[in-house]
Amino acid sequence: MDQIIEFFSTLNPVLGALYATLFTWGVTALGASSVFLFKSMSRMALDGMLGFTGGVMVSASFWSLLYPAIEMSAGEGFVKVMPSAIGFGLGALFIFGMDKVLPHLHINFKDEDAEGIKTPWRRTTLLTLAITLHNIPEGLAVGVLFGGVAAGIPEASVAGAVVLAFGIGLQNFPEGIAVAMPLRRSGISRFKSFWYGQLSAIVEPIAAVIGALAVTFFTPILPYALAFAAGAMIFVVVEEVIPETQLDKYTDIATLGFIGGFIIMMMLDVALG
Repeated sequence: MDQIIEFFSTLNPVLGALYATLFTWGVTALGASSVFLFKSMSRMALDGMLGFTGGVMVSASFWSLLYPAIEMSAGEGFVKVMPSAIGFGLGALFIFGMDKVLPHLHINFKDEDAEGIKTPWRRTTLLTLAITLHNIPEGLAVGVLFGGVAAGIPEASVAGAVVLAFGIGLQNFPEGIAVAMPLRRSGISRFKSFWYGQLSAIVEPIAAVIGALAVTFFTPILPYALAFAAGAMIFVVVEEVIPETQLDKYTDIATLGFIGGFIIMMMLDVALG
């Protein structure tokens, strides 16, 4: 890990954000490639992996985003926490707005439960867009941290950004499976299932570069931007990831997966970030 951090330390932070999220995109593609080996996966395993995804996202939201945002804010008491509170709320509202507009279908839900503007789009497209919605705040979070490094903010470190990207990569693997496997099970070809699975994460590098550039040019927004990404991620977990795991009899497995994901991300961030 030290060699990886050293490599990213030599890069322009915007380029670092791009490389880091190309990695997370690649891990999503790796997860989606499981359709070339298996046609289906047990519901228990899928719910457990989705729970793990939620745990990583919640843990990263606090340890990698909210806590540094509060620490770098000036003042005491309510004044110190206000930028994080505002950013967190705006991030949640941003994804809330996209959730109402962007047509998408949650994993494990029926076609008639599709959300957003009603369209004649096929199930494959709607499932892909649902995971794409997950990935926007993830890419943004990595980009904002790298942007903080470029701006010379002491609380933002290359190590922290790399660890966050690594943690997001960990939970992107089951996300890739979660998109591709249901498509394969419904009769879609292996290649198309893989294609839609990996396509869901293509937004991460785009969001990362936008986040890094925004913070680089407007340094004072960093605590707001970090909290914005955290709010967006928490909204995704509560509104999408957790409900997707509660539709069958494996809710305990999903909960244990969540706890495991939270612990692993916390250990990575505190020990290495």
